[in-house]
Amino acid sequence: MKRVGISPLTAWAAAAAVGIFLAGCASQRPVLYPNTKYKQVGDAAAQRDVDECIRLAEQAGAGHGGGERAVRQGGIGAAVGGVAGAVAGAVSGRNVIDSAAKGAAVGGAAAGTHGAIESREPDNIHQNFVQRCLSERGYDVMGWR
Repeated sequence: MKRVGISPLTAWAAAAAVGIFLAGCASQRPVLYPNTKYKQVGDAAAQRDVDECIRLAEQAGAGHGGGERAVRQGGIGAAVGGVAGAVAGAVSGRNVIDSAAKGAAVGGAAAGTHGAIESREPDNIHQNFVQRCLSERGYDVMGWR
């Protein structure tokens, strides 16, 4: 009887894709100190101002930076995994091309997931832009979460 199912490599790649998606959905936002301005306008209006400053940062080219980081890490991981897989295949006497492809898939998925998790944190230019925008509107940024 032939076993039908998903290969471990396919399952790993699918899990990595889900991880990348979920990490990309959960970006950090500035945390505001409840100063006079914050208390005057209330939380809903303050969050609209945060959204507006984030939009202005992206329009000015100070984007979040996370997507590029995940893609770059995934490419590096695929290259390293491919080389490691080819070497392992050659040493063990297995199909070098098949081993390289498997190594590239695993390395790319793992590194891409790691890059996506790191991408939750905005780059410094984006943070500085948003903080300055909020400061000019009278808010105090305590940090990012």
